Amino acid sequence: MFQRKMIPLLAAMMTALMLVISGCGSAANNAASANKDTAAQAEASGANSTASPKVELLVSAAASLTESMDELKTIYETAHNDVNLTFNYGASGTLQQQIEQGAPADLFLSAGKKQMDALLDKGLIDSELSVNLLTNDLVLIVPGNSAVQINALEDLEQAGNIAIGTPESVPAGKYAQQTLSYFKLWDSLQPKLVLTKDVKQVLSYVETGNADAGFVYKTDAAVSDKVKIALTADPASHDPIEYPAGVLTGSQHPDEAKAFYEFLQTDEAMEVFKKYGFNPAE
Repeated sequence: MFQRKMIPLLAAMMTALMLVISGCGSAANNAASANKDTAAQAEASGANSTASPKVELLVSAAASLTESMDELKTIYETAHNDVNLTFNYGASGTLQQQIEQGAPADLFLSAGKKQMDALLDKGLIDSELSVNLLTNDLVLIVPGNSAVQINALEDLEQAGNIAIGTPESVPAGKYAQQTLSYFKLWDSLQPKLVLTKDVKQVLSYVETGNADAGFVYKTDAAVSDKVKIALTADPASHDPIEYPAGVLTGSQHPDEAKAFYEFLQTDEAMEVFKKYGFNPAE
């Protein structure tokens, strides 16, 4: 009888023991899994902490370079995934003043030699990393649906508003002033002139009909289907249209800036510039 009473008791004890063993095994497995997850997280964290952040290159560039530089940005960043290019587009004279006042920049691409020379003279551009990169043409544009016939600059006497970049800060405006002065039209056309902050604004004014005509670069006219070229300015009537490029002496990333500067002179980059109407400088 004693044995019969002991059998259920022993069975209960064995069941309890098996549950304890099972629980310990499960806890051990959970602990091992947790340790593995922690190790993986630590490894991933270590990998992230050792990965180099992207270099941010700041490029101040003439507004007329917008379309070509945006395309080159995509090409360059695809081939150099450790570099991010940020562009500050504007009138070359305005960009020059920003740099002189301490605005951060790694490279400067100007639509005029005057602005680049001023920064070179002040030691703000590395003289060993400065080059005449491109050339362009000055053209007179009118709205695509314009009924105004302009076959010569003298015909501007019969036009309404004429948009040009502010000569003091916009190289295209300076070239336009030189051209009109060359043909002795500057003084008589003064009342008709609408001065703008850059060539893109000239283009916009003509596209929207806020100006009957305007002076822009050939490359600006090429990217718009709302304007047409009335005539091309005689190259003898203005200074050569040159686009110099240079690396700033105060660049925070001189090696990367030099690499991009050299890329801009490659055949690959020149093909993009030509696509938008620029000519390689000789």
